[in-house]
Amino acid sequence: MFWEKQLLLPRRTSSSLCLHVVEFPVVLVSDFEFDLPDDQIAQTARPRGSSRLLIVNRSTGTWEEASMRDLPAHLRAGDVVVANNTRVFPARLIGRRDPSGGRVECLLLERESGTDWSALVHPGQKLKVGARMVFEDPARAPGVRIDGEVLASRFFGRRLVRLTVTGAASSIDDAVDAMGHIPLPPYIARPDEAADRERYQTVFAQDRGSVAAPTAGLHFDAALIDAIRARGADWTTVTLHVGYGTFKPVRAERVEDHAVDAERFSVSAATAGAIRTAHNTGGRVIAVGTTTTRALESAASGPGAVTPSTGAANLFIYPGYQFKVVDGLLTNFHLPRSSLLMLVCAFAGTELTLAAYRHAVSAGFRFYSYGDAMLIV
Repeated sequence: MFWEKQLLLPRRTSSSLCLHVVEFPVVLVSDFEFDLPDDQIAQTARPRGSSRLLIVNRSTGTWEEASMRDLPAHLRAGDVVVANNTRVFPARLIGRRDPSGGRVECLLLERESGTDWSALVHPGQKLKVGARMVFEDPARAPGVRIDGEVLASRFFGRRLVRLTVTGAASSIDDAVDAMGHIPLPPYIARPDEAADRERYQTVFAQDRGSVAAPTAGLHFDAALIDAIRARGADWTTVTLHVGYGTFKPVRAERVEDHAVDAERFSVSAATAGAIRTAHNTGGRVIAVGTTTTRALESAASGPGAVTPSTGAANLFIYPGYQFKVVDGLLTNFHLPRSSLLMLVCAFAGTELTLAAYRHAVSAGFRFYSYGDAMLIV
């Protein structure tokens, strides 16, 4: 971080005209770098509840190692744990060009109408406007066919694609669910497997709409949620549909020059009430993941208060941001120079966060979506 001077408009005093100079901290993307061996990038997930947990205390600047099963012991009666209940759908379609037969892939990003989707396609240079695709998988979805047509080119290689379904499936969603592949993150260097359909999904997932999992929530099973409630803490959820922008690199040199992609979110009246109760009774709001944090802070109406709302979260949280709602954060270990790591640094402080990351690397913690977790209080 360095400081940038900004010359403001002249300010007149009783005796003279003087210039008012204010210094603002400038946050550089290079401030969020760390070294990670490739073999610590988790390629498969541990059983739910068995991952390692690094507990970071902001007030003391210290940390201790534990297990996810120890999480309830670090909560208090009156706390409320808030998780993201979005459901990942198998958004990656593999098929062929029509009529040439060449292999194509289509990653569905967001539905724009009943049949039209924003998508990434491969090979993009060959799939121009008017290109047609066919998706079939007789082994997984017998008798089902999806036809695709590229309607328009968009920014950053995106396309507007129209999908139609024929055969045994009753809807596009049913057809995609039957033959689609789980869109594992690009740093998981293997094809998706049948087990990923269950494991790359939280046990409390409800509302279909994400192309990436809210990965901090992957650590929970029913027994762990029951143990949280037995501790006297509340459990509630929000919805934020995780888009492909979660993997969007920060290409700017200065953090404030970056923009995050908007993602649809919803905070219910019940969740807003649980947060209000926790704050009014001295409890803490513990957010499960960066996506939950963005939803809560986007819905914040003041210190400790959330308004029931539905909208698009485009809030970019980086060091200097003042949190209004979240008092604790459970999160996985994130990529260097990523907007997700910047959010964690905003909450815990960049120096403490990167020191904890260096410890996690030296202690053999596993990183990223299928990796271990960190609780910051």
